[in-house]
Order: sequence, then structure tokens, then C-alpha cells
Amino acid sequence: MVRPIVGAGTDEQTWRAWRAPATWPVLDLEGSARTAPPLVVAPHPDDEVLGVGGLVAMLAGGVGAEIAVVTDGEASHPGSTVHTPAELAGIRRAETVTACGLLGVAPSAIVHLGHPDGGIDESALTDALTTRLTPGRWCVTTWHGDGHPDHEAVGRAAAVACRRTGATLLEFPVWTWHWAEPDDREVPWHRAHRIDLTDAARSAKRDAIDAFRSQILPLGPAPADAAILPPHVLARFARPYETVFVP
Repeated sequence: MVRPIVGAGTDEQTWRAWRAPATWPVLDLEGSARTAPPLVVAPHPDDEVLGVGGLVAMLAGGVGAEIAVVTDGEASHPGSTVHTPAELAGIRRAETVTACGLLGVAPSAIVHLGHPDGGIDESALTDALTTRLTPGRWCVTTWHGDGHPDHEAVGRAAAVACRRTGATLLEFPVWTWHWAEPDDREVPWHRAHRIDLTDAARSAKRDAIDAFRSQILPLGPAPADAAILPPHVLARFARPYETVFVP
């Protein structure tokens, strides 16, 4: 269900006090993720880092990961007084390469699919993902109930592609942490698994998030150029673990 992402949302202190994550199973990284590079599908540049940047960093020393970025994020600041949408697209592509490099992902393992930000063609995306997936391969992407229309469209497309190919869908929340609350009945917590991050992975993730300067810092003084990911939002992605929903 698409939801307005407004206000400060649920604060990180509330999430940190929630005891449920300590009881979730830990995701097994010794199976599929060690035999074939997971395909991490990001609706916008930075979603791959926010959601599973730590996981990507931990896989870098082994089989690695492939990153598919669906849009260039050119609509992040629609009223910007500083950059045109085309300029933002170029900036965010470059930030993706830098951020993923900090996680150990080579530019050759990043594909930009070029869908319009806010106008994803689900059918075309499903077909594109289908050509990249194989039986048992992990497809790691945003949860289809995350609240943002692009996140949900990508989640739905990935689910269909996984059914077609026999790949395994792992979904991660991003904006869910904003609008939901602990034990929220609309979130499939019963399918949640925890990815415990090493210190090195957490450090790499922090550095990768910092690479998205167009999102974490204001583009300029005008309200339309405000940071999309201010500190209270970024706090949700500094945890010692990441979360995925498994089938």
C-alpha cells in the first residue's frame, strides 16, 4: 500500500528498544549467497546501500553481488533550484559507483536499467530481471509493501521474475521503518531474518551512505533542495544488523 512519507516517522530509539529482532533467525550466508552472486535490485540509487549495504560488503570477499539500479533517482528533488533532473541523474549514477566501490563492488557489476523515476514499467522490469535470474539465485530487493510506489513496483516485478525462474526472493524494508511501528500488523515480521553485520561491514556501509551527498546533504538553501535523508532517517540504517523478509 502506497503511503505518504511525511513527518519524522517512528524514531530510531523506539526501534532500538524493540526486543523482537533479537529473536529473529539469522540469515544463512553459507548457502545460495556463497555459490552465486545475489542480484540486488535498487529502485533508486542508494536503496541498495540503505537496505543491504552491510550484506553486500560481507559478500565482497567471496562470491560478491551484482547491483541493478532501476531508476537514476532524478525525481528526488523535483523543484530543485540547483540541479535539473538530468544533472541529478548523472550525479546519482556517479554516487552509486563510488558507494558500491566502497562495498567492494566493481563498476562492471553495476547495471543501470534507466527506468523513469516515479514511472517504472513493471512488465519491462520483470522481463529484464527474468533474464538475469536463475534457479536458487538470491534476488534481494525492496519489500512490495514498503510504502513508496517505486519500491513496491520493483518488489512486485522481482516477485514475478523469481516465480518465473525459481530464484529466491529476499525483500528488505526501507521506508517501512518510517511509517510502521514495532509489532505493526501490516508488516510480515514473521518472515523477518536478521543479518548480523561485522564491524568492517558496518564501517563500509557508513562510508557508502556518506557517498550519496546529493541525498544526505542539502543541494542548496531552498526548501526544495533539502536533504532527502536527514540524520533521523539515516539513524535507522546504522544498526548492527539488517533485515530481510524471506519466503
